[in-house]
Amino acid sequence: MKRIMTTAGLSLFASSASAAGIDEAINEIVAPIVNPFVGMIFSSVPLPFLDAEAPWIVMWLVVAAVIFTLYLGFINFRGFTHAIRLVKGDYTDPKEPGEVSHFQALATALSGTVGLGNIAGVAVAISIGGAGATFWMILAGLLGMSTKFVECALGVKYRNTNPDGSVSGGPMYYLSKGLANKGNPAFGRTLAVLFSVCAVGGALGGGNMFQANQAFKQVVGVTGGDMSFFADKGWLFGLIMAVVVGVVIIGGIKSIAKVTEKVVPFMAIVYVGAALVIILMHIDQVGTAFGAIFNGAFTGEGVAGGVIGAMIQGFKRAAFSNEAGVGSAAIAHSAVKTKEHMSEGFVSLLEPFIDTVVICTMTALVIIITGQLYEGQELSGVALTSAAFEASISWFPLILAVAVVLFAFSTMISWSYYGLKAWTYLFGESKRAEMIFKVMFCCFVVIGASMNLGPVIDFSDAMIFAMALVNIIGLYRLVPEIKADMNDYLARLESGAIQRYKG
Repeated sequence: MKRIMTTAGLSLFASSASAAGIDEAINEIVAPIVNPFVGMIFSSVPLPFLDAEAPWIVMWLVVAAVIFTLYLGFINFRGFTHAIRLVKGDYTDPKEPGEVSHFQALATALSGTVGLGNIAGVAVAISIGGAGATFWMILAGLLGMSTKFVECALGVKYRNTNPDGSVSGGPMYYLSKGLANKGNPAFGRTLAVLFSVCAVGGALGGGNMFQANQAFKQVVGVTGGDMSFFADKGWLFGLIMAVVVGVVIIGGIKSIAKVTEKVVPFMAIVYVGAALVIILMHIDQVGTAFGAIFNGAFTGEGVAGGVIGAMIQGFKRAAFSNEAGVGSAAIAHSAVKTKEHMSEGFVSLLEPFIDTVVICTMTALVIIITGQLYEGQELSGVALTSAAFEASISWFPLILAVAVVLFAFSTMISWSYYGLKAWTYLFGESKRAEMIFKVMFCCFVVIGASMNLGPVIDFSDAMIFAMALVNIIGLYRLVPEIKADMNDYLARLESGAIQRYKG
């Protein structure tokens, strides 16, 4: 940590050349240490009965989602209408314990998942797996709703309410307390500590440095590239971002929720609105686009790897985008104002639906109907998405840059909360522990914007998915009690025992 903090200070004064030298020096030291772990987390395994391989962590997430969907009787579909009513506030009692509303909890969790994956990741998936990858992405998103249901309900059930009224919850609490109730306290505590360590690492890297780095690059790209004022001033951009992030996160979850409940809908309106405009401009091609999606999903014509290639790319993008099974969202949802823990399970159903089924599908449709998927095969990631939007809206790259910065900002403030709760689980609930993490988080914003620490960010991404490995082990053990609680909640809802306040 001391080495990294020293690097942050140096970067404020170094030229771009010396910064590159520092980057290279750090990468050379870190790479041999972290690469084996990164390789293990993202390594591929043979698929049974198929002549193909897939990242085992993606299969771990998808298999869990399928099992939870079947075990809970397709609650991802049955509970959708009730989820919308909860978010509208129809069942909200203002006197209930917690810190944020259902809508604010959903917005905070969404701000941690809706981001560059929806813009760049989808483009990568369909440029490799073809249009058919979109179908499997949607399917994985629908299945992931069930995983979110389980983890977010558990997050509220086993949360801690602190003396000052604040709330701490998430996988570290339901792993330790829930498994202790099952007679496995040592195992639960071990899983909780492992999860917390990975969450802190993931928050500082993938949830912070990577976001700042990508936002900086996008701003430089639309303000003149190498001639941009910011071209050699990543530290300055990072400092500005750090100040803005710091102002928000110092206020805690209530402050974060107030920002995300405004930023997330705004982002959705701007991005989805632009996508809808383009889709309407090419309305005659929408049918053909969906035809390409379905044909590509099952025939794999012209797609490298065929059907399996499209399936793997779709599942991979959905898993990386909505983070169902990672456990991060359960930390945000745990702060909700409610005495019915199952209600937040229903609310969380909407998260993968909005993130993957709606926003990712919109991106894919725009790329397909504008013809960029084939004409621009040399492009990938955000460049392909930008080209697709620019084909119909010439000035959209500027809007996309704003969207990327907002996506990065909202992701950072949400992950700051996730990392904070993991940090305080490890080091205790105190104002001092909280402030140490928040200052450290802001320093890492500057590091991320001013440096290109490839292996460090790869390692943090691997830690995010290591969270899923630990989390899902606990979910398998605890899902029977969630099924019992779900059936009891639905019975009381049907009988009218759960009061409806409006609507």
